[in-house]
Amino acid sequence: MLEEEYQPRRVLPPHLRKHPEPEAPFAYTIRDATEADLPWVREIYNHYVANSTVTFDEKPWTLRALKTKFAKVRALGHPFLVAESPTGVILGFAYVYPWKEKAAYRFTVENSIYLGPASTGKGLGRALLGELLERSRVAGIKEVIAIIADRGAEASIALHEQFGFRKTGEMARVGFKFERWLGIVMLQKSLKKR
Repeated sequence: MLEEEYQPRRVLPPHLRKHPEPEAPFAYTIRDATEADLPWVREIYNHYVANSTVTFDEKPWTLRALKTKFAKVRALGHPFLVAESPTGVILGFAYVYPWKEKAAYRFTVENSIYLGPASTGKGLGRALLGELLERSRVAGIKEVIAIIADRGAEASIALHEQFGFRKTGEMARVGFKFERWLGIVMLQKSLKKR
């Protein structure tokens, strides 16, 4: 064997080492979603379908089904928002959807917020929820319901509580995903006029 194979590797002194470029600040713009955003929205959501219990869906969304949902939200005048990076990447989305189909529920919606995995823990969920609630109020919505998994979504429950959502109920063992039973926590917020 060659002697040089056993020589310790030389290390440059600190002043000669290349320093990594500073990470760009996390930046985004929240705007109304367009149909062109829906493939991004689908990819974000389907990540959670395949990898978590924060949604009880077990089959990925299809683009056709998402377009139908998006069209209904828009027809009702309800907000459907995306957060977009400066480079045009959709980082997350939020929307409200009718709580129930019966006419008497027309002023009550359920909210949904999903962030791309690399966008969590940076304040984006807070920004999206704040904007979603404000736009829902402007749209004439009176009550917002959040239905959140009782395990694995503690950050979502805490976020909603920070915005004044009150816990209104729990249901145990109502969902079965990944070979385990799951429950839900129900939270509610009244939107007041300013």
